[in-house]
Amino acid sequence: MSKKYGTAQVCALRIGSSQRLMNRITIKIILASNKKIFDNIINMKTNIIVRSFLITAMIIIGLAGCASPPPPVKGPSAESQQAKNIVQSTSTPDMPSSLPVPTQDPNATAKGIVQGQPVPGSSPPLAATPIQQTTAFASDALTPDEAKFLQTYLNRISYLVYYNENSGLDPQLAKAAVSQANRYLIEKLGLSVIDFDQIQKNKKDQMSAYQSETGGSIDIITYIAQKLNADIYLEIDAKTSFGGGPGSWSGSAQGSMKIFDASTAALLGAISFLSPQTFSPVSSDAAMMNAIAGAVWLAMPKVTEQSKALMASSVATRGVRYELILQNTPDAKSIAQFQRNLSKKVREVEQLSYAPGESRFALYAFMPASRIQDAIYEAASAAGFPDSYLLYMRGRSYTFNTGL
Repeated sequence: MSKKYGTAQVCALRIGSSQRLMNRITIKIILASNKKIFDNIINMKTNIIVRSFLITAMIIIGLAGCASPPPPVKGPSAESQQAKNIVQSTSTPDMPSSLPVPTQDPNATAKGIVQGQPVPGSSPPLAATPIQQTTAFASDALTPDEAKFLQTYLNRISYLVYYNENSGLDPQLAKAAVSQANRYLIEKLGLSVIDFDQIQKNKKDQMSAYQSETGGSIDIITYIAQKLNADIYLEIDAKTSFGGGPGSWSGSAQGSMKIFDASTAALLGAISFLSPQTFSPVSSDAAMMNAIAGAVWLAMPKVTEQSKALMASSVATRGVRYELILQNTPDAKSIAQFQRNLSKKVREVEQLSYAPGESRFALYAFMPASRIQDAIYEAASAAGFPDSYLLYMRGRSYTFNTGL
């Protein structure tokens, strides 16, 4: 019995040990499973936190983008508003004045001009076509008196404004355009002008003198510009159109303003213009008149600045151009001596033609017309023409007779 009992006890002990071992294994499995579950939970929480952070950052960036101010709404341009004010007669546009500020040193001004640099106090020259550049001589070649004359001359450029009679522009619209250009010259530059009606009158009164003096070699408007001592002749060439209907007429204008050297009738350049669309409840003519008046006014600052730049380019290289017609010149040798004498008194003398009845010269100098006339008398007397006399003077054009 004792042996049997001992065996049972041993078995019981073995069974107990096995159960304890199984319990330990079970506990370890449970702990391992719980750890894995816990790790998964931790990872899930980490992912949720990261995702929440990213989503929050994206939301903040999105809100910042939405909160950015919208791009500014582009309103009407200044030029359009100025044209609108002009044609509606609500105000006078404050266009920039082209009047230059005088410099203290005339040599500095001349140096800037001949080297292509802007004169202090003036706007840089605008591009225009056509224009041919010429080579300038060294600025230090100008004497102080010449530099002062050049500065004064460029600051006092005079204009005559008319329109191209072959453009087909209605005379009333043409008159409105010319009047608006003259208004700018008066109000902004303080210049005196020849109005439209006066030019028309001069065309009739000066026709016979024009034919006898020029023989039709230049047009009569250029002749009048020379007669009135204009430096620049501005020619308006425009086309107008209209639309709309009763109570709401619209008009537009486009064209160009050509810049001529009045002394030579040479085309220096041109400025194109295009009006904004204008309206009038009165008539189509009123709408077109508003359009061309506004377009010309807006173009005038560029036209006057470009005129000054072109004249500076033309004048600074050689001087102001004067024309001399010398009648009754039978002796070619005496005329050659006259030319040599005159070249000592001015910058340059260029003989354009010779015939026993008449010789033509182009004179270039940095001096006023009164001194040119004195220089001609002195040169003629030294060449053997002491009795020479002045027949005609038209702007910067002189006609002398040798008195032989």
